[in-house]
Amino acid sequence: MIAKNKMELRIPSVLGYEKLAMDFVTSAARLLKLPEQRIEDLRTAVSEACINAIEHGHRFDASVRVGIMLTLEDMTLEIDVTDEAEESIGQPPVPDIDAKIAGRDSPRGWGVFLIKNSVDDVHFESNPGKGNSVKMIFHVDKQRSPMR
Repeated sequence: MIAKNKMELRIPSVLGYEKLAMDFVTSAARLLKLPEQRIEDLRTAVSEACINAIEHGHRFDASVRVGIMLTLEDMTLEIDVTDEAEESIGQPPVPDIDAKIAGRDSPRGWGVFLIKNSVDDVHFESNPGKGNSVKMIFHVDKQRSPMR
């Protein structure tokens, strides 16, 4: 289908720029002829990963960039969202959905849940002093079931 191709976008750590990243990955997904629902899943995951990098990795410092790297290889689309944070953010906690719905926990923190339930596979990596990375995998020929 498609040989290995890489594309990269770098955005400032300012809320709103995640929309450029969403458009960037949407264009790649359309080249792969992903169904619209899969494209919406992709847009959600990339948006959440970028917002987390902007807020938690860079603390809204507009001078620092968030990287979005797309790799298209055969039937797989890999998206790697990276920050340049000096400190590791570690593995994100799994939200307690029942506690959030009941109001016992902060309503924030849905991003990781949305990412995990929008992609086929995800890996969170921290490299102290070198930044953090969210690697998301989409299999082109795989249909997703609603929220697993």
